[in-house]
Amino acid sequence: MLGIQQLTEKIKARELSAVEVVEKFNKTIAASKLNSFITPTPQQALAQARQIDEAITKGEKVGSLAGVPVAIKDVIVTKGIRSTGGSKILDNYLPPYDATVVERLKQAGAIIVGKTNCDEFAMGSSGENSGYGPSNNPWDKTKVTGGSSSGSTAAVAAVECVAALGSETGGSVRQPASFCGVVGLKPTYGRVSRHGLMAMTSSLDQVGPLARTVTDTARILQVIAGQDERDATSSRQSVPDYLANLPKDIKGMRIGVAAEFFADGLQAEVKELVEKAIAKIKSLAATIVEVSLPSLEYALAAYYVICPSEVSANLARYDGIRYGGRAGVESLADLYTKTRGQLLGAEAKRRIMLGTYVLSAGYYEAYYHQALLVRQVIKKDFDKIFNKVDILATPTTPTTAFALGSKLADPLSMYLADVYTVPVNIAGLPAISLPCGLAGGLPVGLQLIGPAWSEDKLLQVAYQYEQSERWREQLPPGVKSVY
Repeated sequence: MLGIQQLTEKIKARELSAVEVVEKFNKTIAASKLNSFITPTPQQALAQARQIDEAITKGEKVGSLAGVPVAIKDVIVTKGIRSTGGSKILDNYLPPYDATVVERLKQAGAIIVGKTNCDEFAMGSSGENSGYGPSNNPWDKTKVTGGSSSGSTAAVAAVECVAALGSETGGSVRQPASFCGVVGLKPTYGRVSRHGLMAMTSSLDQVGPLARTVTDTARILQVIAGQDERDATSSRQSVPDYLANLPKDIKGMRIGVAAEFFADGLQAEVKELVEKAIAKIKSLAATIVEVSLPSLEYALAAYYVICPSEVSANLARYDGIRYGGRAGVESLADLYTKTRGQLLGAEAKRRIMLGTYVLSAGYYEAYYHQALLVRQVIKKDFDKIFNKVDILATPTTPTTAFALGSKLADPLSMYLADVYTVPVNIAGLPAISLPCGLAGGLPVGLQLIGPAWSEDKLLQVAYQYEQSERWREQLPPGVKSVY
């Protein structure tokens, strides 16, 4: 399959037309049985492609992603294109503006081929909380894709687009990337603008790219990264050239391995493949260093206090008055209760109720305040680790993709699927998941975690490992490359 650079070079050289490329991807999306898209945009995509071809014919300069089909998670707004957030309460919402990340993709010449399925307002670890039904894992359609960036990940894995945008709150890019055998990057909090991202947990949310290779992931990050005046949480930290360091060897780089990530609950086959991947990195002249993250056991508990608390506040806007859907009502009380009761899903309601409870009088200090203190402890533990090592290597998930429906009745079991990804979001750090093999025919992900603003180093290590193996060339059964 052609990567972004090869594809854009052929389009710029007029060996391929952008229209021809988009038509083939539109056909693939239309034939898909994965439920990866909520709203495909074939006509808009063709219109964008014609503009690219016309510009090239006129000899005009086009961007670094010219003609590249990209999918957008439905919690990221797109001007004039339905953006539901995976929720029936926004079933007919047409945003009047593009999110900053979408603006930047378009300016670089990327073609938006559709809005992808996701857990409602990004709340979920399996993709099953979408108001539009779950996406299916291309490797085994009886398994979950992971969540909440379920459709974006399935679309990349099944070659329904070249790359996609997802969003992360507790692992929603990396976890499905691991389950579906693609590359997913969660940037440092503040590295990418959140303007136009439907807010779930504002202190944790971050947009991240998904692609089949580390190089393509770096190319997408290069376009979307950087400060944005419309997002007060975006950082003015300079954006490096993410492609520059990829070919450089990792000799002498210190790779940390923490025993806490290899404890009870880790599937034996996952542990074996991740340990083999770490051994491969060691063979590339890196140094393996044993470290400890004692606060790891508290991260999930802290997350599920902080996250619902912010959910409770952020989802208050969906009240049937300001925008979004409204249930048929006869009184003001009905307006609130019926609208939210009928149009929000079970997980959204669960988190709203939990968040409202822990923020209520008498419980704020006992729960929310304590969770914030735990958050600081976790951050300090990571700081100590990164005084000793450059990168931390772990499994992305404790298991391979589980069966659809198998955890829906047990939310706590579902939450444990994010046990290795949540600490990264709590600490605001960057991390990447990339394929490191198959266990029982299902993908396994290797997670690399770095200190703040170290995306270039993460991509360098990930690229060197990727080039030493052949996982990037594997496609799910029955999936064929478009190019």
